[in-house]
Order: sequence, then C-alpha cells, then structure tokens
Amino acid sequence: MSSRVRVLRKQNRLSLEALAAQVGVTKSYLSKVERGLSDPSISTALKLAHALNVDVGRLFSDEVEPELVTVVRAGERTPMAAGAAAGTARYEGIATGLAGKQMVPFMMHPPLEPGDAPFKSHAGEEFLFVHAGTAELEFPERTVALAPGDSVYFNAAVPHRCRSTGEAPAAILVVIHDDPAGPGDRVPTLP
Repeated sequence: MSSRVRVLRKQNRLSLEALAAQVGVTKSYLSKVERGLSDPSISTALKLAHALNVDVGRLFSDEVEPELVTVVRAGERTPMAAGAAAGTARYEGIATGLAGKQMVPFMMHPPLEPGDAPFKSHAGEEFLFVHAGTAELEFPERTVALAPGDSVYFNAAVPHRCRSTGEAPAAILVVIHDDPAGPGDRVPTLP
C-alpha cells in the first residue's frame, strides 16, 4: 500500500502536506504510511481513497495495475490521423489509452520535404530522440541537424518544425510534457 499511496498522490499532483490536510492526518504520519512504517486505520484508508479518487481496494491490492504500468509493443502503437496524406509527418501514439498523463509520448516520422508546413508551438516542454534516420529540427532562428542517438529538449513555446533528411523518413521518439500552469487543454495537441 505504501508505494501505491505515493504514486497516486503524485498522479493527483498533491503534495504530502496537501493530502495530509485533506485526509485530516499529520504530514509526518502520512509520510510514515507512504514509507510503509505505519498502517492506516480503515477510516483513514477510506479518507485516503476518497482524496485520491480511487476505490479503497486499490490502496490494498498487491497487483500492479494497468494504469500504473503500461506496455506498448512496437506493433501496438496507435496510428494518428495526422500524416495520412503523402509528404506529411506520420505519428504513432504510445500509451494512448492511459488517462491522466502528464507526458504525451509518440513516434514521429517527419516528411522528407516539409513543404509549407507551419511552425508549431504549445505550452510545456518537448523531448525528441532520434531512433533511426536523420532529421532537422528547425526553429525560427536556428536549425539543428540530428543523427541516430541524438536528442533535443526544449521549451515547446518556441515555434518549431521537423523534417527527415535521409533517404527515408526518420523515426523519432517525441515526449511532450504538458504544462499544468499553461493555458488551454491539459494535454497538448500533436505538432
């Protein structure tokens, strides 16, 4: 139960102090529960479950739950609607069935020629890792050449676009982190 409470608290973006206040216990006591040094009473467990928006049974289950660990095999990625036309980027969603994510992972296969593709920007941060092929990540003031194994981490509010530079489209892992303080939807749209 201890690690489950910690994971659920973090998923709900609650500090130890905030959850303790909601449940009506001290921060010190809740810390002991999270570290497995103390077992909560049934009453406290019910209050924890309510504050964490889960059934009380989830707090005591020994099984690893699907929403806490999600495995997506290469052939199980979700094709995204964007990129259906020739010469446009193709996207494959990863962990698309997992609700409440703070990160949006997907595979991107940028086109060889960007054409008139507009620069995109959104709230949060973005991480790109080139798995295969070569690409260019273009910003208004700078273009970055990328080879297999290269990665880029940047503020996603900076306008950007990407294109493949090899003979075939590159395969790039992209992870977008949603900025909870930023405007708009909780999960940003794909570039």
